[in-house]
Amino acid sequence: MFIPNPVARLGEEKACRYLIKNGYKIIERNFRKGYGEIDIVSIHQNILVFVEVKTRTSNLYGGAIDAISPQKIKKLVRTAQFYKMLHPKLPDALRIDAILIDLNSNKEVLNFKHVENISGF
Repeated sequence: MFIPNPVARLGEEKACRYLIKNGYKIIERNFRKGYGEIDIVSIHQNILVFVEVKTRTSNLYGGAIDAISPQKIKKLVRTAQFYKMLHPKLPDALRIDAILIDLNSNKEVLNFKHVENISGF
């Protein structure tokens, strides 16, 4: 199993807690296929929601949103479609969201943003 770096892991934990608190059911984490990875797979209101989590401790290389390029979205869509093919009994409605987290040097949350439907998928 793939284990993300400590900052990414912390961000994914915070994202999962937020999603569960807001009625999402987490069904898988860190799904990997050769051409892509999905941080969190969940179900919300009968929609299969794939969540990309980007956590940053500085904006030296841009903010969290800057890490989600059109190429990254293309990989997410492809990986989500493959996941759905492997799990045909899951909801047919699909969506890709992003959770963007900025942490300070003490790993406390400065900004937390949930962006729905980043792919128009």
